This record gives sequence, C-alpha cells and structure tokens, in this order.
Amino acid sequence: MLWMVILVALAIPLAAVILDSPVVRAWAGRRGASEVELHSGADVKALSEKVETLEHELEVANHEIAQLKESHQFFQRLLEDPAARQAAAAKLPKPPAA
Repeated sequence: MLWMVILVALAIPLAAVILDSPVVRAWAGRRGASEVELHSGADVKALSEKVETLEHELEVANHEIAQLKESHQFFQRLLEDPAARQAAAAKLPKPPAA
C-alpha cells in the first residue's frame, strides 16, 4: 500500500514535466493546426471576402486622404500669398443686397 502512494506521489510531478515538455507542446500545436485545416474551406472564402472589403475601404480612405491633402495645400497657399487670397475672394459670388 505504501508502495502505491509513493508511486502516485512521484507520478504527478513526472507527468507535469512530461506534459510541459517542448515535444508535447509541438505535438499539440500540430494537432491543433490539422484541426484548423479541416475547416479552412469556408474560412478561406470568408477571409477573402473580408480582405476584399478592407481593400475597397482602404482605396476609399486613400482617395479621401488625397483630397484632404489637396485642399490643405490650397488653403496653405492662400494663407501664404495675400494676392492669391484677394483673387480667390474676388471670384466668390457676392451676396444679394437686402
């Protein structure tokens, strides 16, 4: 009976060391990766749709950024050049007299 208690007492830390070893971790990682590959058909389609959506949103954002840069440069030139500011003000329509 004492023999069994000693065996169990030594088996617990031994099992912990073995289960925490790099070999067992690598085996568990490969096993998890193979399970992911089983479901990858639907996942790949969903991911490709998400990538297409993100690419489209990125193109829209880049276009808006380009417009903001252009308007920023325009206003910067107006602030730096008083003659251009007066010329731009002259092009604005005049409000009707009340």
